[in-house]
Amino acid sequence: MTVSTGATLITTLALSYLQKSAHYPRRIIIALILNSVVFILFALSTVSFTNISAGVYLAFTLLMVLGTAVSAGFFQNGLFAYVGSFDPIYTQGVMSGQGVAGVLPSIAQMVAVLAIPPKAPESQEDKSASASPKSAFVYFLTATAVSCLALSLFVILVSRHRERFHRSNHQTAGEPEANEPKETLSLLVLIKKLPLPAYTIFFNFALTMVFPVFTQATLSVNPPSSSVLSRPEVFIPFSFLIWNTGDLIGRVICGFPKIACTNPKILAIAATVRVVYVPLYWLGNIKGRGAKVQSDFFYELVQFTFGLTNGYVGSNTMMLGPQLVPEEESGAAGGFMGLCLVAGLAAGSAASFLLSV
Repeated sequence: MTVSTGATLITTLALSYLQKSAHYPRRIIIALILNSVVFILFALSTVSFTNISAGVYLAFTLLMVLGTAVSAGFFQNGLFAYVGSFDPIYTQGVMSGQGVAGVLPSIAQMVAVLAIPPKAPESQEDKSASASPKSAFVYFLTATAVSCLALSLFVILVSRHRERFHRSNHQTAGEPEANEPKETLSLLVLIKKLPLPAYTIFFNFALTMVFPVFTQATLSVNPPSSSVLSRPEVFIPFSFLIWNTGDLIGRVICGFPKIACTNPKILAIAATVRVVYVPLYWLGNIKGRGAKVQSDFFYELVQFTFGLTNGYVGSNTMMLGPQLVPEEESGAAGGFMGLCLVAGLAAGSAASFLLSV
């Protein structure tokens, strides 16, 4: 996770310094192509690399993670800088799309595990080795299909609106570009212009990174034999799905003006208050050591609301940032908010190593 978020941060930071020459649709296309290649290689590796050494496969995995991270960097910079120049609802659409991207793989993983039951292990040590590689193949193949579909749809969009993209990304005589700043703005200037949104988005997503640490270690309070959902290989993906569903709902409801929040101070407070979820996670059945609250419903409620608040605070803040600067600076502000988001994920990922569960 640290390799991924760190590489994404470096990529996003580098692209943030290239505002003048930025061609945002091209950056998005590069990201989609790279993403598709990485996922198809991952899918093939689950059935073709079964006999290679662990060290070689680890190197391959880290290389693929690096590719995905670079792709994410292009995505974050290209998408948020591009849509930042338009109405906030476009940014909300991007945030909702990212929420869908979290839900779909969770569903695919659960379906794959349920559809392909693992072999009965002979011993406790053999449990991890008994999982069928076919479930991983289906998981990565689904991600590949989604990436290829997104690439195809975006290419169609570009071809239909070529003239609009040309006006937006290529300087014409006497006419400034539609979604690029008239002059390059330094990160320091942007921080001074957007202090509260920068803090909010950074802290919100940094804090969110505690959820994978607890989710992968928390088991059902019921014995695995009591129901399918109580099995660890099902319960853990289900918990990820619950969190991602809450996150998606939080992002979607920001599209309704009566529900959305446009006060940067309230959003900053809301992001800070979310820290109360950390002790709530400790009440679960972590690594089977017993739960302080003997209820899977309570645990999943914590998951859902933590995801809901992440999506709501994050989406509202990403929508708000470009509105707080002059119109000609909105593109740079959108890219900067994307950088703060990635920086928060990177910081949270690094800090998660200090969290022992």
